[in-house]
Amino acid sequence: MKEYEVYSSLKVPKNSKIIIRLDGRSFHQLAQDLNLVKPYDENFYQVIANVCEDLFKEFSPLFVYTFSDEISLLLDKVPFDGRIEKINSVIASFTSSSFVIHYNTQFKKPPSFDSRIIPILNDDIIKYFKWRQDESWRNCVNAHGISYLKSKYSNTEANDKIKGMNSSDIHELLFQNGINLNDIETYKKRGIGVYRKNKKVVGFNKKENKNQTSYRSYVYTDWELPKFSEEFFKEIGVIE
Repeated sequence: MKEYEVYSSLKVPKNSKIIIRLDGRSFHQLAQDLNLVKPYDENFYQVIANVCEDLFKEFSPLFVYTFSDEISLLLDKVPFDGRIEKINSVIASFTSSSFVIHYNTQFKKPPSFDSRIIPILNDDIIKYFKWRQDESWRNCVNAHGISYLKSKYSNTEANDKIKGMNSSDIHELLFQNGINLNDIETYKKRGIGVYRKNKKVVGFNKKENKNQTSYRSYVYTDWELPKFSEEFFKEIGVIE
């Protein structure tokens, strides 16, 4: 019956980098079920950050980036011999399990994530993450905009009003009403990143009878990301 597994042999191109993008399934309903604070629930973001750390430790990506309920992993060492079914199913299920463990609550419906694979060229890595960070900013503007409008109007009226507004219109509306998006926490505007950093360790070399400096890498969760640039990705070792 093995011949019925017609998709099991599909693989990503050899010796390529890939991005795995995960999205929460029906998280709009999940947010209502959990009664999340609008426009940003700090506990939810701490959970998502913890999930990203788990993904980093389990699958050793070069970089993990998240905003809202979306997570992107950049991998240069493709797991499971590149098998697409295996990559998507295992990483999505691992993410869902990690989310449940860290949230530690009773869910009305089991939360889940979907997963897609994006082959990526080195020259397109920065473009991809800039694209997602731009979406994080749009998400931030819209989230604050709809939250403000719902404080003044019914849900239906607020949704109707925001449909006809672009990001600059919403930004101006908020500013005129005392909400300056430039002053909010960085992670709400630019997302959260997980990557490796080096720390300086000074020890004593008994043989040489002197202090000795070494560097050790550790997993770092960055809540204060800059606007993505070539310089940033070179600095954290994602590109050369």
